[in-house]
Amino acid sequence: MSYTLQYGQIWPYLPFLLDGALLSLQIAFLAFCGGLFIGTLGAAGKTFGGPIVKRLINVYVVFLTNTPQLVQIYFLYFALPDVGILLSSYVAVLIGMTLNAGAYLTEIQRAGFESVRQTEMEAAETLGFSRAQQIRYVIMPHVARVLFPPLSNHYILMTLGTSMAAIFGVEELTGRAFNVNAETFRSIEVFSVTALMYIVITVAATAILAVIGRVLLRARMRII
Repeated sequence: MSYTLQYGQIWPYLPFLLDGALLSLQIAFLAFCGGLFIGTLGAAGKTFGGPIVKRLINVYVVFLTNTPQLVQIYFLYFALPDVGILLSSYVAVLIGMTLNAGAYLTEIQRAGFESVRQTEMEAAETLGFSRAQQIRYVIMPHVARVLFPPLSNHYILMTLGTSMAAIFGVEELTGRAFNVNAETFRSIEVFSVTALMYIVITVAATAILAVIGRVLLRARMRII
């Protein structure tokens, strides 16, 4: 059976798909920023906290990193209404991705915290720095430079992971691709264009992050 490619039927929907791509970027950015904040607190707690704090953080990290992100979002969207908590599909996806990212970023940043030289910490203590000042002026600059590459990689993965939002009716890029496919029935054309858009987004984001890392933090990153 022959199949004739007809991309001309898809081009009118390109602005519609681009708007979906912007929503994908928005979700990824907000979830990453929230996860980074949670991860920083979690890493600080695991490094400097007491036994109870460390245990609580470990429970959070183990649970979130050993269950599928999709299942976590399903719980937020479908299970919480049973106890009277109603979340929109967008909010459920955003919270789910944020909590999931927080668990992974806790472990990533903990490794960065532990990579700080003991001599630097001793010097900060000699200068009379408080624990908060040590984290702000000694640990965080070091962590930012060392962990910028893995954090950037995680951000790219989160951008691609926003595609699962389509399952919950969020009209990000993949969700809008489903809608276009339902109207045109040109699956090959629709999803090949969608895949190309994801490639452009991730390659551009990787290049931008690499430039930022090398210029601002002197991180060793490869620019595409």
